[in-house]
Amino acid sequence: MSITDVCIKKPVFAWMIMAATIIFGLVAAQRIGISQFPDVDFPTINISVSWEGANPEAVETDVVEFIEEAVTQVEGVKSITSSARQGSANITVELDLSRNVDLALQDVQTKVSQAQRRLPLDIDPPVVSKSNPEDQPIMWLGVAGPFSQQVVSDFARYRVKERLQTVPGVGEVMLGGLLERNVRIWVDAEKLDAHALTVTDLVAALQREHVELPAGRIETQGREVNVRFMGEALDLETLRDVVVREENGRAVYLHDVAIVEDGFEDERRLARVNGEPAQALGIKKQRGANAVAVAQQVRAMLAELQKELPEGMSASINFDSTQFIEESVHEIEFELLLACILTAFVCWVFLGSLSSTLNVVLAIPMSLLGTVAVIYFLGFTLNTFTLLGLALAVGIVVDDAIMVLENIFRHAEEGKDRVSAAREGTAEITFAALAATLAVVAIFLPVVFMKGIIGRFFLQFGVTLCVAVLLSYVEAITLAPARCAQLLKTSREHRSRVGVVVDKAFTKLEHLYARVLAWGLVRPYRVLLVAVAMLVLSGFAFKALPGEFVPSQDQGRMSVRLQTAVGSSLEETNRLFKRAEDFVASRPEVTRVFAVVGGGGGGGSVNSG
Repeated sequence: MSITDVCIKKPVFAWMIMAATIIFGLVAAQRIGISQFPDVDFPTINISVSWEGANPEAVETDVVEFIEEAVTQVEGVKSITSSARQGSANITVELDLSRNVDLALQDVQTKVSQAQRRLPLDIDPPVVSKSNPEDQPIMWLGVAGPFSQQVVSDFARYRVKERLQTVPGVGEVMLGGLLERNVRIWVDAEKLDAHALTVTDLVAALQREHVELPAGRIETQGREVNVRFMGEALDLETLRDVVVREENGRAVYLHDVAIVEDGFEDERRLARVNGEPAQALGIKKQRGANAVAVAQQVRAMLAELQKELPEGMSASINFDSTQFIEESVHEIEFELLLACILTAFVCWVFLGSLSSTLNVVLAIPMSLLGTVAVIYFLGFTLNTFTLLGLALAVGIVVDDAIMVLENIFRHAEEGKDRVSAAREGTAEITFAALAATLAVVAIFLPVVFMKGIIGRFFLQFGVTLCVAVLLSYVEAITLAPARCAQLLKTSREHRSRVGVVVDKAFTKLEHLYARVLAWGLVRPYRVLLVAVAMLVLSGFAFKALPGEFVPSQDQGRMSVRLQTAVGSSLEETNRLFKRAEDFVASRPEVTRVFAVVGGGGGGGSVNSG
């Protein structure tokens, strides 16, 4: 007994399979992640290095060359591109596509750690990261208000950041341009000379006195106690009383030769929202999380936080990529719904019966929602490529159902009962439907094996479309016959008026087609010549069309990068940036201006932003 016979004889079983598939699909649709692009690791690894105050030549010879030498030993390295700037460097490692990016990242981190022993001591630890669109911040927030930099930074770090990290789906909250709290020691050169001291003496005293060290242990009978030397200064007064030197029996303290005050590190980066100083926070989502849902929860959290902030301080969204993602997904979903409606209308026009149309149209939710369930378990997301595959599959998934329905309808018109017509009609068409399905799969499945980054992006498109087509075939030979055995109506009185008109039009079209076919059969060379001419014209048109990986999209925002002359101070760069901000903000179309002056942390690129 074939599976078709089982479904025909046990219609409740068939309806339960259909209901279960739709329910699984609906649950998966609620849980599946939403993003603009698939989660694809680019075959590149970035190494960022900061060395405050170093010129580009020193960065290249003392840092870049050693790191390049170490990274070259990593398996699968295709090329290395480096750039050295004032106070910073960036090394980009391109990998072979066959190399696992995560394993290569671990190898690069190991090699960089080994090379770090040869790097300058005052260099910041190199940052090694891989490139993935999913790792970019989905939102940038700004905390601003008429308060000091310290107050704004503290609220951003200890209030806003900590609350945002509790939002489900948030992976990391970045702080952009944060000024770390520092103790500033301003040395008085005259007092230093009066005591015959140097700056080196002050540094040595701080290293000697401002320290906490293990001092061994005390062992007694039945007990052991660890001992630590608690010499670390815990407040400014203790730090001011650090002894620098003994002089004529009198101690020279740090406050005798310097002013010690609470402050911030050197300002190398500024952030502003609509001209007001601000603290920027970048929101990264967890891998596979629904970007739109995460952004919605972040907005809700910001609304609660705004009630807790001091009067005049605001936490606002300056950049939100999920708005464009949400609009894009909703647009494709609307097109998907429109495609389903148009498909149903066309089926009704040509089938001429509501029962037949319903039988065919039910194949759409069965196939599409079943596909959503499958890609959910495969770890895919609803993105531009998977939704494109679903939209393209709408017109394809009904083909098998129409093929089976028409054959069952023919058997029913011959006088057979609905059950016999469903069984025999499906049996006759099973292999023909399989051939048609495999032909479609053969067209789109090779997309899965495309190489390069484009292949990795289109993998989800190919898999989604092939799964939908295969599920439509399974639906056509199992559930469609079961529905026909119950619902099919064959009498002419059930034909709609539109169906009757279409039948007459098709009869005329058949006569016209027969005449054209007869003309073509006696003139085969002319027909072939027309076909070859169309093929050649298509080739020229294909070459003339411009190509790009992702089409240009209007996301309602614009990024402007400015750079002043090399050697410009932060103050000079900020002055010129302020003029540019004022010009942009004066445009009536602009609603918000988010500016970052000083592109590099650690002292680099203060002349850009």
